[in-house]
Amino acid sequence: MGNTGPDNSQDRQATGIVLAGGGGSRLGLGPKALLPYRGRPLVETIAGNLLDGGCREVVVVLGAGAPHVAAAAELDRYRVIVNQDWHTGMGRSFLLGHQAADPGDHLLIALVDQPGLTPATVKRLLARHRPGRITAAAYRRRDGLDKGGDAELQRGHPLLIDASLRDAVCATVTGDAGARGFLRAHPELVDEVDCSDQSTGEDVDTPDQLHLLR
Repeated sequence: MGNTGPDNSQDRQATGIVLAGGGGSRLGLGPKALLPYRGRPLVETIAGNLLDGGCREVVVVLGAGAPHVAAAAELDRYRVIVNQDWHTGMGRSFLLGHQAADPGDHLLIALVDQPGLTPATVKRLLARHRPGRITAAAYRRRDGLDKGGDAELQRGHPLLIDASLRDAVCATVTGDAGARGFLRAHPELVDEVDCSDQSTGEDVDTPDQLHLLR
């Protein structure tokens, strides 16, 4: 899974991938990319925060309602591609983002429905990343305690995948699982970085989570 030549991973840059193809069926408000957040479509905020956080470029993968999203959101600063098979799950969007990114870059995978993602979170992951590994944002869970009585740390997004691991991760991507299968099979390659001071790391999946957009 690693490179056989000299390791120049520290010098590599990252391409941000925004998975923005979901139709938001559980919310019933149309494509999640167009959820209103601080006066603009949410996809603009997420993509902008990846760029402002240090990604070399950002690829936005649209899907449901792509023409409407492209018309309503200002995405000129980013590379926009469309997943015509978005209904099969975000795995296809993940693979399209990988294919669109410079093959020498790390991939920083973000979800469009995570309004708490900040440039500071992105900068932290990029700064903490170690060659040949996966660096994941993690957040303190409110519904669980660890052995020390503190809130339990739970892995979430964004997820920074080392350039040397991209092909191996993508070989496991299927349906709506994204990189989950690879992460479960290779926990020894994953570094979790506590980003609880930035947000709860929650996604907007259901109506009772709409408060996250305030």
